[in-house]
Amino acid sequence: MSAVTSQIVDGIGRLVLSRPEQSNSFDVPAAREMAAAVDAVSSDEVRAITLTADGKRFCAGGDVTSFLASDDPAAYLLELAQVLEGALRDLAGLATPVVAGVRGAVAGAGLAVMLSADVIVASRSTKFVMAYPGIGLTPDCGVSYLLPRAIGQQRALDLALTGRVLSADEALDWGLVTSVVDDDAVETRVDEIARTWADTAPAALGQARRLIRSSWDTSGPEQGADESTTIASLVMGDEAQRLVKAFTSR
Repeated sequence: MSAVTSQIVDGIGRLVLSRPEQSNSFDVPAAREMAAAVDAVSSDEVRAITLTADGKRFCAGGDVTSFLASDDPAAYLLELAQVLEGALRDLAGLATPVVAGVRGAVAGAGLAVMLSADVIVASRSTKFVMAYPGIGLTPDCGVSYLLPRAIGQQRALDLALTGRVLSADEALDWGLVTSVVDDDAVETRVDEIARTWADTAPAALGQARRLIRSSWDTSGPEQGADESTTIASLVMGDEAQRLVKAFTSR
């Protein structure tokens, strides 16, 4: 069975982590399947993407047993980190909005998987933890880049250095997740958000996502120029024309 599944249903690309017995942790084959799944939903017909997981836990990060069992753990872990980081960077770089639904536990590289989404719906029982210090390792897969941008440097350092476990409500207060819902309502809320995106302004939303996510790596003038070019390129499109007409006819 695939460790990560993908399908496209009525304009929505659905990514599902599917190793519940291993808490949806990633070994090298699973990382490669993540890359293939992201590629599969990188299609013009996809207007929104959902990211969820089977089982009780969203993602426990890297599969520790897999690299310890390798003949060369260092080389194995390097490949795992590079392949998964590349897949997540590709997902974050799409001009398609992504909503994630998390439950149970989000640990280690699972934080990077989650933060590749734009809107994050967490179940009320979810716990969030860096986990790396517990096995004497350091952040990977973009966690050290994404986490401080989501919650600030000092809070990221607190998580990284103290072993602190965040509850869902704390994660919401810190800005790590977007909303908290009852455990049995995660998928419903994720589907509602994705459906709304797909049915309203997916092109504009995708470009807004791209602009905001790319802004960390550009100067103010470069970002302003990109904004100007992007809005001008959208205004005559079918989506904008339809929505502008509806707006002005109210």
